[in-house]
Amino acid sequence: MIETVNEISKLSIAHEIVVNQDFYMEDSVLPPNSLEGRIMETMYKAFWDHLKVQLSSTPADFTSALELLKEVKEILLSLLLPRQNSLRDEIEEALDIDLLKQKAEHGALDVPHLSNYILNLMTLLCAPVRDEAVRKLESITDPVQLLRGIFQVLGLMKMDMVNYTIQSLQPQLQEHSVQYERAKFQELLNKQPNLLDCTTKWLTKTALDLTTPPSSSPDSPSSSIVARSSPNWAVDNPQLPSSTMVLYQGYLNLLLWDLDSKEFPETLLMDRIRLRDMESQLKQLAILASVLLVARSFSGSALFSLTEFVNKLKHITKALMEEFNSRPEEAMVSVSEQVSQKIHERLKDMGLTALTSEKKASLRGQLQNIAKKENCVRSIIDQRIHLFLKGCLVRGMQESLLDFPVGLILIKRELTKLGWKFFNLMHHNQQVFSPYYDEILKDIIPSAQAQETEVESI
Repeated sequence: MIETVNEISKLSIAHEIVVNQDFYMEDSVLPPNSLEGRIMETMYKAFWDHLKVQLSSTPADFTSALELLKEVKEILLSLLLPRQNSLRDEIEEALDIDLLKQKAEHGALDVPHLSNYILNLMTLLCAPVRDEAVRKLESITDPVQLLRGIFQVLGLMKMDMVNYTIQSLQPQLQEHSVQYERAKFQELLNKQPNLLDCTTKWLTKTALDLTTPPSSSPDSPSSSIVARSSPNWAVDNPQLPSSTMVLYQGYLNLLLWDLDSKEFPETLLMDRIRLRDMESQLKQLAILASVLLVARSFSGSALFSLTEFVNKLKHITKALMEEFNSRPEEAMVSVSEQVSQKIHERLKDMGLTALTSEKKASLRGQLQNIAKKENCVRSIIDQRIHLFLKGCLVRGMQESLLDFPVGLILIKRELTKLGWKFFNLMHHNQQVFSPYYDEILKDIIPSAQAQETEVESI
């Protein structure tokens, strides 16, 4: 079990580095009021207090200082690039622990001098973002406080180097990630033969939904019935979808999925949180587009040809929508008041006909109705967004952007950014797990029929 957990952890980290272009490592910060935080703070304080007592004693005791200098040396060496051999030799010589021990035994260890040498190295090696932190250390005169500050800033510099290394290796990691992730998943599958059960149910349900007209009758198949149905359920169906189209529709369905479901596809478990974020962003974009569409119908094209004004409405709507999930009606009341007021004021400023009281009331009413899931404008926008994302998978991003839906033009920048994220994530998933998907889908869709309708992969 421990071995499996370790393998999953390695696979998750490798996957995160590849699919998340903004990936970076950071030190975990314990809440100050937590038990762990209080324990760590007590331990740190005890160490630095002990160091102060040792250095203040007569003669000075350098035991803890030497241990600290040893660790500082290791961190400094870890910050060097492979080509910095001369600097590496210099550090090895200046911070030779054996030599420093001999000096300490004779009471000749000059801690302030060593601290200043370390500060000079930090100034040379640190990223620009750490320049100010290093400069602040130069004004500290207390040797213990200076060593403590040095140690803290070196920790940040070490994390900077880790993130720099990750960014440098990302292209190489991406090149080999497909084979690596597939190999690791196969190792897990060998240990757990049922590891694709939920993935099979997901694809089977998707294929059945694509060929079964929507039905509200009590006899309509449930997910549990689908899970038990024969994999050859569609042999006699003359309108079978291609395996690629089943997969793409399955990807889209994940944006409407209960992401807390225990039957979430195993091949996408590492992206569950990412998909949850995308689902939330899509919901916000649908509401934003609905607000802008309704607002434009009341103010005309003159206002909405002004990029600055449209951006202002976007900013207002996004800020007020932060409470939409918990209080949708109240959030949309605030949006309606602010948006209608801004439109009214701008129309007057431009010398155009301002909104009458009746139109302002009608505008606010229509904007507030967007809070309802069944709102027709919101439903249409939502359908168009999902159709655009499906086009991104089927036709590719470049072609989809050339034929961008007119009804979504007001959120083109936001939707394009999200579309690329979704496309890249699903493209990577398809590359990694396509052999498993093909194996599952060939039992769902007869191969001869599938070959006739197959569309080119991403």
